[in-house]
Amino acid sequence: MRVNFTLQNIGNSELQFVDAIFPTEKKFGRKNLRATVDGHDTPVAELPQEYQADSPNILRIPFNPSWTQKQKRELVIEYALSSPDDSGARITIGENDFHVGSRGGFPALQPPRHVMSPLPKRPDKTQVTIRVPDGFLVLSRGTPAGRKQTGGEAVYRYLLRKDDLAQFVVAGRYSESSAIHKPASVSFWTLEPLREDPAQAEGRLAAAWNTLQTAFGAPDKNIRVLHIVESTGLRAHLVGEEGAAAAPFPGGVLVNPAALALGLHSDAFLEKVTHAMAHIWFGDEMYPTADSALGLGEGLADYATIVVDEAAGGEGSRRKDIHKFLREYDAARKETAEKPLGVTGFSTMPAERRIALAKAPLFFIALEDMCGEATVRAGINHLVTLLRGQEAGYDDLRAALEETTGKNLAEPFRVWLYDKGIPDDFRARYVVVNESHP
Repeated sequence: MRVNFTLQNIGNSELQFVDAIFPTEKKFGRKNLRATVDGHDTPVAELPQEYQADSPNILRIPFNPSWTQKQKRELVIEYALSSPDDSGARITIGENDFHVGSRGGFPALQPPRHVMSPLPKRPDKTQVTIRVPDGFLVLSRGTPAGRKQTGGEAVYRYLLRKDDLAQFVVAGRYSESSAIHKPASVSFWTLEPLREDPAQAEGRLAAAWNTLQTAFGAPDKNIRVLHIVESTGLRAHLVGEEGAAAAPFPGGVLVNPAALALGLHSDAFLEKVTHAMAHIWFGDEMYPTADSALGLGEGLADYATIVVDEAAGGEGSRRKDIHKFLREYDAARKETAEKPLGVTGFSTMPAERRIALAKAPLFFIALEDMCGEATVRAGINHLVTLLRGQEAGYDDLRAALEETTGKNLAEPFRVWLYDKGIPDDFRARYVVVNESHP
């Protein structure tokens, strides 16, 4: 990675350094970090001890001499990434494919630690150059700005504008397969040509994509084709899960070979891809705070799959999904004591996490029952639009829903997030009658 910044000090004082968030060694395998200021090497240092606990991924680049007012500085940052041991949705590097996610893989300059200091502004246009072996296909954030061959390599260029979200890259020596050729089409990128006709899977995934856009708003305007891309190093994003895995990136979904082995037309494959697809809205367009990562991050994605199923199969499909999550919740509660949803995170014990994962999407169904499906979805759409590229927590969700519904939602948020169990009135609405499941 090589990142070139032209910086100007527009503040009212000299600066001795600039801080930046860097990809971590643990999650991205970062190594060989180097920085130069105006062509001269400068040491990249740890923050002072008192700041390290709150800013573990931030390093400091000093200026010598000081950076005076109105002065410009040329900052170049270089480092290498290697596939870490816990390779997952953030980065994968294989012999013939790689991806770097939009969160954490690229340096982000931080404002000075002064009162009212603004975040550094991205320029109107940023040039992105990606150099790959010849024969690789590439996806990236931004507007395509050209491609050329040079020796045994291909160079792709993109134009990133100031309102675009963070950069990502997906690339590999892929074979492209697509059966449907229209604006809402889906393209499969796999390391070996597909043996199955993808037409049926494309149709269902294109329908799911359209439903998610209708419910929660259009994502990146440059996404014209949904890509399903094989990623050999991809692992499940939930700790402890093995086997088939799918993960979102801003232009589509990554799937590992175990997921493809399920069969393109199998319900298991399509459900995994649809869930991952929903994370484009609830993980890239906006992403949950650490304390709401399970309830909002996974809960909203599972709720979105219910929305997709209802669009395809009507009220019967919606109730079937609700019953599925209720059964999973009841089964999980037999294994361990429940912790309230609002205080359960990914660091909790797997058995406790299983209860919360089943309960979280039902919370959004309860809000729909109280306020109406269209109103709740409009509120979530508003949240995604308002906090595009930013963190969102339970308070942000409640504020957005109260604005669109005109209701005080303090009580349902308290009951579902901080009380244990499923409310009796909810169970009464969705009582399972004449169903053979245990």
